[in-house]
Amino acid sequence: MLKMENIHMQVNNDSGEDIEILKGINIEFAKGKVYAITGPNGGGKSSIAKVIMGIYRHSKGRILLNGEDISELSLTERAMKGIGYAFQQPTRFKGLTIGSILKIASPEADPMHIRKYLRDVGLCPEDYLDRDLGAGLSGGEIKRIEMAQLLLRSPLISIFDEPEAGVDLWTIQKLLGLILSRYKNNTTKTAVIITHNEKIIPMCDEILVVDGGVITAQGTPKEIWHLIKDDIECKVRYQCQGDVIYDIK
Repeated sequence: MLKMENIHMQVNNDSGEDIEILKGINIEFAKGKVYAITGPNGGGKSSIAKVIMGIYRHSKGRILLNGEDISELSLTERAMKGIGYAFQQPTRFKGLTIGSILKIASPEADPMHIRKYLRDVGLCPEDYLDRDLGAGLSGGEIKRIEMAQLLLRSPLISIFDEPEAGVDLWTIQKLLGLILSRYKNNTTKTAVIITHNEKIIPMCDEILVVDGGVITAQGTPKEIWHLIKDDIECKVRYQCQGDVIYDIK
């Protein structure tokens, strides 16, 4: 489906020096799988996602989508090829209604289709279609609306950048359930989740650990979870009070 070959990325610091953020990343994402990319803050996991989408430009290597080199394509061109991105902090568009932004995401979608996807993400169409996509929405609401946009577009590759950021536990569970039900064993689609949430990582098909701009570990949850679970920040410990949430043998 999508392959990153020897990807390097550099940025300039305040002194004008080149700092290498990604250092020879090699990944192949297959159809029908949900991938978790995790690692410490600043390790390069979000940079990988943004390089795939074309938000960041890599300095070396190439990116292939179904065998086609898309390395020089713009963000818009990559989106048209079938790559979708859900931001950690979705953009708000004051003056646009939720119904309008969903119609933009999928112009061919009929009203019943749009209403269905709003219900799928836990939002009542009667209450939300005519609402302004501005500051009046909570973090959980805006995340769900962006999820509905991505589901309506139905891209080949869907990238979710920290979908748990700024939302409550119920919303995390709802979004995770949607991702797993839509992408696991889907013969044409792939999902990539950038996360360090202990509820999400073990449920994915494959885990990639990124630290210092390189992939330090890769494998199934059974192979990788025990290596990283003590370093994963617990975001629900105050509710589970230290109980084991996942015990992967």
